[in-house]
Parts: sequence; C-alpha cells; structure tokens
Amino acid sequence: MDMKKQIAEGQGFIAALDQSGGSTPKALRGYGVEDSEWSGDEEMFAKIHEMRSRIITSPSFSNGKVIGAILFEKTMDGQVEGKPTPQALIDRGIVPFIKIDKGLEDEANGVQMMKPMPELDTLLARAKGLGVFGTKERSVINEANPEGIAAIVAQQFEIGRQVLAAGLVPMLEPEYSIKAEGRAEGEKILKAEILKNLETMDEQVMLKLSIPVEANLYADLIAHPKVLAVVALSGGYSTDEACEKLAQNKGMIASFSRGLLQDLRAGQSDEEFDKTLGDAIDQIYAASIA
Repeated sequence: MDMKKQIAEGQGFIAALDQSGGSTPKALRGYGVEDSEWSGDEEMFAKIHEMRSRIITSPSFSNGKVIGAILFEKTMDGQVEGKPTPQALIDRGIVPFIKIDKGLEDEANGVQMMKPMPELDTLLARAKGLGVFGTKERSVINEANPEGIAAIVAQQFEIGRQVLAAGLVPMLEPEYSIKAEGRAEGEKILKAEILKNLETMDEQVMLKLSIPVEANLYADLIAHPKVLAVVALSGGYSTDEACEKLAQNKGMIASFSRGLLQDLRAGQSDEEFDKTLGDAIDQIYAASIA
C-alpha cells in the first residue's frame, strides 16, 4: 500500500480512535461499559482496547471506506489478533496515525496551546518502527484573538517540523471550538496564519480543522501544494449535523471520533455491532466524498 497516495487521493475518511486518559471513561460509558466494570487505569485501558479491537476487526471497518485511523499511544503499543495494532490496520488497507500531544495548557490569549512533549522523539522513533505513517496533535482556539491564533499555529508547525524530521507526516490540528463566539471571523485569521506558515515548509503536512462556518473557506488550503489533505473534526456535533456541514465543503474529508462511535454498544451482537458501525461509516463516507 502506498500510504501517502492513499491519503492524498483515497476516497474515504480517517477514523479517530484516539481518546486518551481523560476522555476514556466518558467514551466507555457511551459504549455501555459502566465505571463499576473496571478499576484503575490498566483495566480501563484494557476495556477501551477491547472496544477498539472490535472496531478494527469488524468487517465493515475494512470495506475500503476508512482510509486511515488515528490511534492513542497505548493502542499503538497494543495488539489486535496477535499483531501490533498499526500492522493490523495496514493489513486491512488502513493507514495508521498516532496522537502525540500530551493535552492542553490553560487558556491564554483565547487559546489553549499544547503541553510540552519532552519524550516526543522517542515516541516518534517507536511509531516509525511500528509502521505508523503520520501523527496528530491538537490545540484549541476559543476566541478570535489574532495574537493567540498566531501563537497556536506557530506551535503546530514547530512540532510538525519535528515530526517530519523523524520521517512521519504531521496532521496539525488547531481546533476552533464550535462554541466560540465570532468563529467566522476567527477562522479567517486562522486560515491566513496557516497560509503564512505553509510558505516556510519544504515538505507536505496534513491539517485537521473544525468544519468552517463559511462553507469552502478552506478551499485554498485543500489546493495548496504543501498540504497532503485537509480533514474535519466533528467537534461535538452529532453525526447527522457534522455530516450535513461537511458535505458542503468540497475536498474536505472526515476524521470523526464521536460521529463514528456514538451508536456502538458493548452489549450488541457481532452482527448488530457490524451493522451499526457500517451504517455510521456509510454516512460519514458519503459526506466525505460529496
């Protein structure tokens, strides 16, 4: 599989299976696993790994509509059907990515920057060794503050260069909170900052952005020679809302977490589980290629 070509030209979307420590209990509750069913981090991560393994091995997950998947570090280090998770994805024709950020700093200038990542080079080397193609790093914009937005984009590109130096492709995710006031104006500032930073790059990056208020606002980012792909986060929208908004943005594909997982339950039979997952995949795929 030519992973770069698949991401650049593939018809489909990227699944986000990367909820980390803080959001895992919520993800498990949504899946129908109560807090009383596990105790401590190890058991919690074992439960979420079971869920992710079930998704990855479900027949509908490898029907060609999911072209990539973002993994949490522990999922990357785990195994699916006796193989390292990235290899299990590659065997199904799915490009593996790894979430690398360590969470968010407190808000300043209307944004939340990424916390320091002192172990990043070690993680990147391990990911590369496991066959991972790219990374994902998230920070958050809460208001249309030009200084804050400039700082958040600069940090994203700085980490992106570190990722490229390790031989992986970075997916930069300066998420614009869909609850933020003045988002339409702020997204124009964000786009201008991204375009400015792209001029300094020698290699291609990917972008993961909130679905813009103004449809097709990011058309020139999608067409930019230094951008491999632009993917959309669901940002708290329901699957229906996210898909409806995404379909209005040509060339932008989904990278949804909640939108993909919201109707899956631990108690479903394998047949029910596969049908539910397949229905979500079909809906997100249709919006991605619209």
